[in-house]
Amino acid sequence: MQTLLTQAQALGAQLELARAAQFNALTLLVGAPVELPPEQGEFDESNVFRELRPGLPTDLLLQRPDIIAAEHLLKAANANIGAARAAFFPRIALLGSLGTASVELNELFAPGSLAWLFSPSISLPIFDGGRRNNNLSLAEARRDLAVTHYEKTVQVAFRDVSDALSARVWLRQQVAIARTALATQVERARLSQLRFDNGASAFLDVLDAQRDLLDAEQQLVQTRRELLSSQVSLYAALGGGALDFDSPLAGDEPDPPRATSAP
Repeated sequence: MQTLLTQAQALGAQLELARAAQFNALTLLVGAPVELPPEQGEFDESNVFRELRPGLPTDLLLQRPDIIAAEHLLKAANANIGAARAAFFPRIALLGSLGTASVELNELFAPGSLAWLFSPSISLPIFDGGRRNNNLSLAEARRDLAVTHYEKTVQVAFRDVSDALSARVWLRQQVAIARTALATQVERARLSQLRFDNGASAFLDVLDAQRDLLDAEQQLVQTRRELLSSQVSLYAALGGGALDFDSPLAGDEPDPPRATSAP
């Protein structure tokens, strides 16, 4: 019992240290002192784990800092931004049903190799203003570093969205698995305590069940933290703007109650 207590205390100290580091990072990011609300009970995730509506437009990605920077480079090279977007920026729906990647998004990448399959088509002059008067072929346009950088930046943006959506789906499955495992350990701990109270087993069985219960709780917390992080990654990949939310994520049920020891 003392060993379990010591291990739990050590873990608590590690988590407090990590929390302080994250708080300092947030303060540095904001550039001003940050006051967090007082800790009261469970963290309400209902406004975080929400489903995005199907059909999110790719225009959201135009808010990404890397794409904005790439377009500024094009402007500095006297490029026609509208023509560059028409040539290199896919216009598709990003999300399908249930918050998964749309078929169009998946078709931008080759299965397995993840190679970019979108075929640009230049129908308008990208460069004008007397510098280049005629339409450029794709090969000619790519010789310009600004165009090449823009095309690569667009590819990275769509890959980020695809990766974030895939991670979100996978982590939701892992949370469901961890929640089921926790429910199993809660019941096991309850039965172990009941058997001990009735003299049918040793207290060591109770300790084993409680240790496994703690492990299951920690696993669920870790997996949910990763799901929260994936939501942040998706938000950043989509440009960080206002998103169109629907309902809470399917399968985000409350956690099983903890088993309590008999007095």
